Amino acid sequence: MQGYMKQLLNRYCYIGFSLLLGIGIWVFWSVGYPFALSYHEQNQLFLFTWDYFFERLSVAGGLADWLGEFIVQFFYIPWLGAMLIALLMTIGIFLVAQFTTKKLSCRSASMSFVKIVAVILSLLFAAALTWLMGDVNVMWVFPVAIVLALSLASISLPRRLWWTDIFIIPIAYWLIGPAVWIYILLRAIEWGWHRLWSAVWLMVVMMVSYFWLLPQWPLQQVLSGISYYRIPLQYPQLNGFDSETYELIHMDYLVRNERWDDILKRASESEVRTAFWSNCVNLALSQKRQLAERQFEFYQSGDDALIMPSMRDQTSNLPSAEAFFRLGMINSAQRYMFDIQESILNGRMSGRCTKRIVECMLINGHYQTAAKYIALLKKSLFYRSWAEEAEQYLGNESKIDHHPVWGRLRRFRFKTDFLYSHPEKYKILGLLFMENHDNKMALDYFLAELLLRGDVPGFAQYLPLAEQYGGYSKMPAGYEDAIRTIQSHGNASGTKYGPYVQRMLMQKGGSE
Repeated sequence: MQGYMKQLLNRYCYIGFSLLLGIGIWVFWSVGYPFALSYHEQNQLFLFTWDYFFERLSVAGGLADWLGEFIVQFFYIPWLGAMLIALLMTIGIFLVAQFTTKKLSCRSASMSFVKIVAVILSLLFAAALTWLMGDVNVMWVFPVAIVLALSLASISLPRRLWWTDIFIIPIAYWLIGPAVWIYILLRAIEWGWHRLWSAVWLMVVMMVSYFWLLPQWPLQQVLSGISYYRIPLQYPQLNGFDSETYELIHMDYLVRNERWDDILKRASESEVRTAFWSNCVNLALSQKRQLAERQFEFYQSGDDALIMPSMRDQTSNLPSAEAFFRLGMINSAQRYMFDIQESILNGRMSGRCTKRIVECMLINGHYQTAAKYIALLKKSLFYRSWAEEAEQYLGNESKIDHHPVWGRLRRFRFKTDFLYSHPEKYKILGLLFMENHDNKMALDYFLAELLLRGDVPGFAQYLPLAEQYGGYSKMPAGYEDAIRTIQSHGNASGTKYGPYVQRMLMQKGGSE
């Protein structure tokens, strides 16, 4: 009885330790890195359908993949998603501590020593897994698979039932993927190294799966995990929480949530010299109607500082797509969002992109196609209510015209179709403004683009438009600064536009 009470007390001790560590993990993700959680969420669209479930289950590791995506959908609300991460990690920490205690107790080690080792291994487990998840391309299916493998290993089986692994290992591999190696390792530690025959059996299972069930997948992924890493045929670089990557993801998170003041505050504190960063900052300036005043207070990457050319990846075009949408260039916004979604390397959909595509289609009056995407969103959790509301706008021209955002953008958009040419986007921005003088953002972007291109005659020619239609009580300080720079041939002291011009001239000279 005394031994049982001691065992029970130790278990509660480890539960308390795991919960305490779990709280720390929740604070870490919810306060420190909510934008990283948002990044994962926007690169998937979890659907509550049997087809979706069986599609995931059709490949090795499918159950872990489905559970991982189920958790990631809650990252839409970062603090809630962080709570599920903390719960998942708490279970993992507890299982590590419990296994360590069980194994060391069998060796008659002192209880103090057992507790110290259990705590150290639990902390190392939590730290290593958190660091690994700092790589934004490591999918959350990976820690789910690890916890499932630990849970399977925690089930006590009599040694005489060694043969059950003949059935358990193939099933476990198909459900959680190669993380089943953890189960084999822990079983070997618990029962003895002669149990490593099961490792040979797992390799046989993997090879049979590859040649019989998964021939469409590269052998490398079959052996290392089909859905553990976002980029096919690559592995984590062990550079978790890369500062520059996280800064850009943070900027995009602020853009997604329209936190323009936070973007400008952050931009004044840190700088990433990329076009993506410039796009985010300039978009924030335009939404605060400060682009004409403050554009060159911040780093400008060049002609691509307002809108980047189309790039085939899942992130680069996001701020440009957001700018297109707010400008009223609906077709371009839709095209960029389609490209972003199709560029997600593991072939998943995007809730964020799908939602924006629906908006573009409603504005353009493409109701049948919009209805198809709305039906998808209605099968999700966090986009469902928005989709049900959007459904009410299908075919209702008057309702869309009176929508505070869609109606305004419908008035701003081009009325005739033409081919978009990125090198001539300054002309497109000018035409967009000329079609509707209420489109102040198009005017600001047009003049800002002329300055970025160094088109002095064009800027001088169209500057009166800012005076006539810009709504400014006086000439914006940024334009006055640019005029002073132009008049002094770039030699005026204290100007903000001057250093940009000199940098562009140096880059042009270097390229020649």
